[in-house]
Amino acid sequence: MINLDTELEKMLIVGNLASKVLDMIKLYIKPGISTGELNDICNLYIEKKLNAKSAILNYKGFPKSICTSINEVVCHGIPDNNRYIKEGDILNIDVTIFKDGFYGDTSKMFCVGKVSKIASRLCLVAKKSLYLAIKNIYPGIKLNTIGKIIENFVEFNGFYVVKDYCGHGIGKKFHDNPQVLHYYSDYNNYVLKPGMAITIEPMINTISDGVKLMKDGWTVKTKDHGLSAQYEHTILITKNGYLVTTLRDNEKIDFII
Repeated sequence: MINLDTELEKMLIVGNLASKVLDMIKLYIKPGISTGELNDICNLYIEKKLNAKSAILNYKGFPKSICTSINEVVCHGIPDNNRYIKEGDILNIDVTIFKDGFYGDTSKMFCVGKVSKIASRLCLVAKKSLYLAIKNIYPGIKLNTIGKIIENFVEFNGFYVVKDYCGHGIGKKFHDNPQVLHYYSDYNNYVLKPGMAITIEPMINTISDGVKLMKDGWTVKTKDHGLSAQYEHTILITKNGYLVTTLRDNEKIDFII
């Protein structure tokens, strides 16, 4: 739990730093750059410009400072100096920052040049599903209500919610309770209370919800080789509503709905 009187500012600061990384790196995402290079640019920016640390680096052995998930990669893609971005790719960059005892976690999709219609629509639906969930948050709502909102919207648009991975509590810990499922479950009936912070990070696929874990122990891909997209924000529950701690510059949740 976050003390809204004494710790709220630190959550807002670390969330803002995480959002700055995504705003910064978009200028470098072009055909021909490797995901390894993107990682190095982000790591240098986090450490030297933001005076902070990547929470992902060395977390349970993860070797890089960001996750880079391209096309059929659902999440936890490992940056690689030999994996080059191509025209038409869709790329998720996931960033978690640690500073002054608190964590901020966020991700977004980047479309590289001209992408296919299905890829573009997938990314838009992933973004809207997150925004729609956020707009319905208030103290007292159950997590399975949030999951149902996401699931109904995604399925209405002809896509599939990944059920094997979820959002989580966050704040003084990187991953904390409760689990935040992006679909309806009777068991996911935890009630959100003021002072709680969670991530909502729906992963959605084009063909099915099936996924598979690669031999590296981190990279998760669609089982059917379809495309996958994800957006993520850290949300702090307040006495009257919520605060999106990782909101990016010029990002307006109201605008997209």
